[in-house]
Amino acid sequence: MREFLEFVIRQLVEFPDDMVLTEIPSGRTTIFKLQLRQSDVGRVIGRNGQTIHAIRALLVSSAARHGQRAMLEIIE
Repeated sequence: MREFLEFVIRQLVEFPDDMVLTEIPSGRTTIFKLQLRQSDVGRVIGRNGQTIHAIRALLVSSAARHGQRAMLEIIE
């Protein structure tokens, strides 16, 4: 799941080298915390939040296939 998130987000942002993705496992749930440059946050969120909703939906679907739960948080 981490590799998938990194791949998708790196394609969206202008400064992929400044991206920090932290994985925090706790039982069956994994929380991913994403830290970006301020200028890239808008690119990941998208218009009316459509992009981040799509990324989160794909993440939840991928986690469910492995019998887990996953969440994505953006840290500003």
